[in-house]
Amino acid sequence: MTSAAFKRVYKSAEAVPARGRFAGIADGYSVALDGKPIHTPAKAPLIVPTRALAAAIAEEWSSQGDTVAPATMPMMTFASTAIDRVAPQRQRVIEEIAAYGGTDLVCYRAEAPADLVRRQQAAWQPLVDWAALTYDAPLGVTAGIVPLGQPAGALNALSRAVAGFDDLALAGLHVATAAAGSLVIALALAARRLDVEAAFAAAQLDETYQIEKWGEDAEATVRRAAIRADLDAADRLWRLLEA
Repeated sequence: MTSAAFKRVYKSAEAVPARGRFAGIADGYSVALDGKPIHTPAKAPLIVPTRALAAAIAEEWSSQGDTVAPATMPMMTFASTAIDRVAPQRQRVIEEIAAYGGTDLVCYRAEAPADLVRRQQAAWQPLVDWAALTYDAPLGVTAGIVPLGQPAGALNALSRAVAGFDDLALAGLHVATAAAGSLVIALALAARRLDVEAAFAAAQLDETYQIEKWGEDAEATVRRAAIRADLDAADRLWRLLEA
């Protein structure tokens, strides 16, 4: 789906049963516009595994006005991305996501001031401990910005965890990881260890601290809203895949 807006030429959108195999999905659901099933930007039939997700995509199409704005259709974007981009280069996507584990946000702590150090310890250390327990991925923690070499075994364990996501869920994990700047936070959100509010708070801990001290400018407001929206969209995708 192109990122540019285009004129609406359909009247109705509905979820419909679909047959076929794309991105590992067989005999799932699609969306029909005026009775015609839609395709991805690469012209592949759009098939998703749950009626709930297809219905959410149909609602995105239905809610458009005279102009269709793809940027307002995150579930459609996830589905298209999974089929057109993730499935054909799955290993590359896994490697891109897993690479965040090597420099994960939650492993880099401030040296000062003391109240920020305490906040980071309280919010991030339980996530580091959770990753070690859940994925057998014990990550080291450091103060400052000097790169910390993480144990190969821990990084391999995180890579295996990422590889356990199917193509659609992986598309969500990619967005959540990039938004948070942390694979650990994204995995915790996917596993329901964190909800969206807590994941956003953890990812934006340093920024929130600075805002409390100095205030927030318009650019930061827009950036933080986009991060929150990405985390919320990924969380909604995972829930729709489970419905």
